[in-house]
Amino acid sequence: MPPRFMKKNILSMLLLVSCFVFSQNATEATKDSIQPLSFQGYGEVYYGYDSSNSKNNEKSNFLYNHKRNNEININLAFVKASFKQKKFRANAALMLGNYSQYNLSAEPNWAQFIFEANVGFKVSKKQNIWLDTGIMPSHIGFESAISADCWTLSRSMLAENSPYYETGVKLSYTNKSEKFNSSLYLLNGWQRINIPGNFKQPSFGLQLNYKPNSKLVLNYSNFLGNDRTDGIESWRLFHNLYAIYEASNTFGIIAGFDIGTDKFDPTSYGTWYSPVLIVKQNLNEKTKIAVRGEYYSDPKQIIISTGTENGFQTFGLSSNLDYDISSKIKFRIEGKMYHSTDKIFTNENQNYSLTTNMTIKF
Repeated sequence: MPPRFMKKNILSMLLLVSCFVFSQNATEATKDSIQPLSFQGYGEVYYGYDSSNSKNNEKSNFLYNHKRNNEININLAFVKASFKQKKFRANAALMLGNYSQYNLSAEPNWAQFIFEANVGFKVSKKQNIWLDTGIMPSHIGFESAISADCWTLSRSMLAENSPYYETGVKLSYTNKSEKFNSSLYLLNGWQRINIPGNFKQPSFGLQLNYKPNSKLVLNYSNFLGNDRTDGIESWRLFHNLYAIYEASNTFGIIAGFDIGTDKFDPTSYGTWYSPVLIVKQNLNEKTKIAVRGEYYSDPKQIIISTGTENGFQTFGLSSNLDYDISSKIKFRIEGKMYHSTDKIFTNENQNYSLTTNMTIKF
């Protein structure tokens, strides 16, 4: 990254931290009065080293978080304002960092700083039914772009190559016990804010989320739509399933599985899939460890292009250690290994990386 851009990022980070402190003070001052307006701030600084050591100092093309190699950088920083009343809610958040720079690179410049921008209305007096519209977090997957909210420092291959955000309309229902939630979506496309000029077909989504008890979460989400901009008629059908089981306050397991189909040429459909398993253990009140095993198979290169004979068929294994410096500040370190069928890592089958980050959340 050029030094001038790095300086601008650091200055912006300092301004955001100032906003975080102000937001926190304002929130604490109004806790007793339960004001509808609240503020949130988040910042994540990281250093990562990758064995591929590419000339442009970027990690592999299928990764969008912690993207820069062998330098200190900002992965994600944002400020967010939320407003909520009985029949109306709204969220607005602006961001900067590598996540924005790389994951939203296909969006116009004005959209690359928007982390969230949506409004919602309660449409039923008796039932908990809401209609929301705007730029929202994705309904797919158990991971988000916010590292502090995830069990692992980095995101899985499954998460990095499915939507983090979406733009459209959501109709959601939550039952009275709050154990079951369902949502229907009308979307611009597969992780899109701005629709390209030659892209006119809407996409659709469904989410079913069930929490039978405080220890278990079961989820099914899907996506149906044409996400191609080359004029080829095709329907992408994608399924996401996961279960989160926290047996105790110290031990938990996440099992996830994605599978999708789409055309890989003008006439033929192909399939990609990805299983993932994460195990988390709290060593004490401040220290946690997590281990992740995952596999991603995309031989027809529908989602991840490699230009090799067997496409993208990669196994991953990672382990991270977390230490809570305070209730708002977390230090994390993660070692990760990828092994691919083809030589996709600077003419090698294997890739190793070490990443550390510091997260601040208010």
